Amino acid sequence: MKIFAISDLHLSTTAPKPMDIFGTGWTDYIQKITEDWQEKVSDDDLVLIAGDISWAMQLEDALKDLETLTPLKGRKVFIRGNHDYWWKSISRIRASLPEGFYALQNDCVRFDNLLVLGCRGWTVEGDKDFTEQDKKLYLRERERLHLALKNAEKERKHGDKLIAMVHFPPFNVKRENSLYTDLFERYGVDAVVYGHLHGKDCKGDKLVKKNGVVYYLTSCDLVQNKLVEITL
Repeated sequence: MKIFAISDLHLSTTAPKPMDIFGTGWTDYIQKITEDWQEKVSDDDLVLIAGDISWAMQLEDALKDLETLTPLKGRKVFIRGNHDYWWKSISRIRASLPEGFYALQNDCVRFDNLLVLGCRGWTVEGDKDFTEQDKKLYLRERERLHLALKNAEKERKHGDKLIAMVHFPPFNVKRENSLYTDLFERYGVDAVVYGHLHGKDCKGDKLVKKNGVVYYLTSCDLVQNKLVEITL
């Protein structure tokens, strides 16, 4: 089983919202992702998608967007991003997803000897323009991440690997520790997948190794619309 990741697909089949207005890196980006996916992924592999999946406002429209991914091989695991406004009732989402699709919300799912956990996260202290409202959301998401990690801890067996998914970067531009990175280190997370950052002027590094944890930035425009392989 191989593990791949990508994020920020921003699908919009029902109410088209062209992404190429944000630059040439978004031209035909879904086609490029699909072609790369078809070359790399087999039926038993995992593809982790770290949020901002669909521009849809309602679940029914988001499901139509997800049909774009249905023919593609591999098991698909999602978390919510800040633009996933359609993501409301997790039980309803899970009941509606096609076979082979998994939605995570403050919990985990097992694949062989791998546990994948996830929550949305939020911008962290030390980031530019961090407000009191951001702090409230940051602290709330910290508790949700803690729930997911405690769930994984209960399920973890000897030899299991642990991957965490968050949509927002778990540290600031100086790569300082945050409440999120502290939890990853405390619970022995092996790798973290995140997205949210975009643009040619983005200061995010695609790979960061910090205190025993490997962090993968997978925003599709920053990884040239190619799946990133996660190695453990």
